[in-house]
Amino acid sequence: MNIKKHIPNLITLLNLFSGCIALVYASEENFEMAFFFVCLGIFFDFFDGFFARLLNVSSPLGLQLDSLADMVTSGVVPGFVMFKMLTNSVNSDPSLIYLPYLGFIITLGSCYRLANFNIDTRQTDSFIGLPTPANAIFILSLPLILKNTDSLILLELLTNCWVLLIVTLVSAFILNAEIPLFALKIKKFNFKDNALQIVFLLISLLLLIVFKFSGVALIIVFYVMLSVIMNLIKGKKA
Repeated sequence: MNIKKHIPNLITLLNLFSGCIALVYASEENFEMAFFFVCLGIFFDFFDGFFARLLNVSSPLGLQLDSLADMVTSGVVPGFVMFKMLTNSVNSDPSLIYLPYLGFIITLGSCYRLANFNIDTRQTDSFIGLPTPANAIFILSLPLILKNTDSLILLELLTNCWVLLIVTLVSAFILNAEIPLFALKIKKFNFKDNALQIVFLLISLLLLIVFKFSGVALIIVFYVMLSVIMNLIKGKKA
């Protein structure tokens, strides 16, 4: 029995397990722990493919497992968190009783993106549209910002059901938009091949230190903007 071929799949299943735990915490509105376990799941997702290549055990099964695990951790969980935020924002208004269910548009958009990713040959070394883990981190950061901010503007925005609905729709759109974004996964442990990723991670760390939970959302915005800038630079060189 070749044990090493199962190592990447085990890491992928740990991603799924983390997503399941995050979902439980989200149902209890313990968004800090939900955020932690989503990040833990994304950590596992970050390295399953790397170890598959390192051990030379990549397989179609691993690809499918990866998407199924991401569907929970980075699809169901953020959709459910948005459902919770919308539920709290409508304040039991009977005219808006069904509005919170629209939060699951994020889950639908994530599902479509993950299915499309598996058949899109353009996304082997980069992404087209925002990756579901990045989108999940953005959505999971919103209730944490709401809980920890002193800004009246942010409080007003993040408790407004219509603002949250717009965020939901934009989230589903950018997941599937035809916008090339650089890949975050590290394929080789050297600076030359990962300079862009390393610079991005360092700036992201700085944003987290300075802005704390708000920095999480800023990191995702920065990721999209940096990708657009890199695309423009490549376009001029071509």
